[in-house]
Amino acid sequence: MRRESSDERQTVSRPHHLTMENRQHALITGVEDVDSFNEEMIVLLTSAGAMTLVGTGLHISQLNLEEGQLVIDGQIAAMEYDERSRGSRGSMISRLFK
Repeated sequence: MRRESSDERQTVSRPHHLTMENRQHALITGVEDVDSFNEEMIVLLTSAGAMTLVGTGLHISQLNLEEGQLVIDGQIAAMEYDERSRGSRGSMISRLFK
């Protein structure tokens, strides 16, 4: 029987789901890390790629990286996935802050 190394276990992707209620509450699964956050923008890494949420009064009400879950409250105005490497800001973010 073959045992997985710790490096192999870390590369296993979790399923990614996004559930949003009335643009004011979001439950995101498959979260691997939160890169940055403030009341206007949250940048996170998911198993489906980097994700950016933009809005007002954004608040991370729950974060569990062991289970890959994130709960966000606030007024969500936009959401974008970025397939590029972690930490890069997508085109939508570049346009917002020019």
